[in-house]
Order: sequence, then structure tokens, then C-alpha cells
Amino acid sequence: MNLVAVPAFTDNYIWMLHDGRAAIVVDPGEAAPVERVLDERRLDLQAIVVTHHHGDHVGGIDALLPRLAPDAPGGGVIGTGRERIPHRTRAVLGGDVVTLLGCDFRVIDVPGHTAGHVAFYGEPEGEAPILLCGDTLFSGGCGRLFEGTPAQMLASLDALAALPGETRVCCAHEYTLANLAFAHAVEPGNAELARYREHCKQLRAQGNPTLPSTIQTERAINPFLRAREAAVIESARRQGAANDAPVEVFATLREWKNNYR
Repeated sequence: MNLVAVPAFTDNYIWMLHDGRAAIVVDPGEAAPVERVLDERRLDLQAIVVTHHHGDHVGGIDALLPRLAPDAPGGGVIGTGRERIPHRTRAVLGGDVVTLLGCDFRVIDVPGHTAGHVAFYGEPEGEAPILLCGDTLFSGGCGRLFEGTPAQMLASLDALAALPGETRVCCAHEYTLANLAFAHAVEPGNAELARYREHCKQLRAQGNPTLPSTIQTERAINPFLRAREAAVIESARRQGAANDAPVEVFATLREWKNNYR
């Protein structure tokens, strides 16, 4: 199972999984970058997987439809069943299992960024697990709450944080450095965060993605997964959190991040 981050727009990644012959793509907001990689690597497109309905995740589906291999096992457009997904041929909900390139991916409901957002978690044989999480979890951050509540998003992030530590986190945007600047403001004494931030700065300076991250890393450095940590609670108090309940701490952090510059 080969994992490729295909850059799109200014800061999106369209994740591609392939076995050297067939490929699946996740959240193709535009078609041209996907088509270029398919052609360069001589891959057949087997399926399109969609985590949520936003345009920068579905905008390329129309143009990619002719590239879908006819009658491919598990093929077509696979997406959340709680949102309108263009040309969807299979609707999925939390608990469903989707087989992609011979690997079973479990669907996880992760509402918050949008009402029907889902993630896909798979364990390729002999490799670290893969989490395709769209705009729910970012490295060092999380998605804005456009349609869900803080309680929903905290529960979604808790579910993802419970996955195995070595899980590769394949989120859909290169927001890492900006997220880590905010994380440092929340937890300036976090030594692991300081090390990771320098590592990510080096990656970007070399023109490389900071992704995928891992669940283990995110547990250590991502303030939105650390709403129960004393240092994070204290920062939330200084920002006006009414109490120390995790959902209040999370909501305060999210509002702070919304306006952070």
C-alpha cells in the first residue's frame, strides 16, 4: 500500500493510495493533480473516497468520473451518507467497513467540522495503520466548527485519539506550522511540541509535507487532544473558560484559535 500526498490548491492534500496498478483517491477537490499522478505512475483509478461535502474536497469528482475503472471491486464514489456528495454510489456511516485495494477500512463518524463528516481507518498488512480524516484532525489542530458543536467535535477527536499511536494521520491541509504556533501559545512549556515544531519547519524549508503525522505525536503536541491536561486547562482559564470541563476547555481553545493571528 503506497501512500501519496498529492498537493492541490494552495494548501490541500488529496491522499492517494495505490498498489502499483490501481489507486484510490480521497477528497479530490480538483482533478488535474490527480490525473497527473495517475498518468505519471500509470495507475487505474479504482475508487473516490469522500469524508465530507465541502467544495475543496468534492470539486474534482465530475472530471475524474471517466477515469474510474469499470466494475472495479469496491469502486465508485464512496462517501458519508449524511451529506450530499456528488455522484455518490455508496453511502457509508460509522461502523461500516469499506474494502480498498484489499484492505478493510472502518468508517468512523466524526461530526463537528460538518454535520456528517466521516473518517476512514485501515490497517494494511505489515504496515502502520492509516487514518484518512479530512478536516476533523489536523497536525497540531482541528477543523473549524461550521456545522457541529464543541461537544460533538471533542467526542470525534477523542475517538481518533484512541486509535493506535503509530497510526498515520492523513489530514487534508498543510496547516501544520500555523497550528503549531498556536499550540505553542497554549502550551509554551511543552518540550515535545518544541521539538516537533522545529522538525516541521525543516520539512517545509525543504519543500516537503509535514504529513502524515501520527496519533502518538498528536496526543503529545495537539492542544485540541489535550483539553484534560493541566497546562492546557490553565491557558483556557486565562482565555475566559467558565470551568475546567473538557468541553468548555475545548470550546475556549477553538474560539481562541478562530481569532489567533
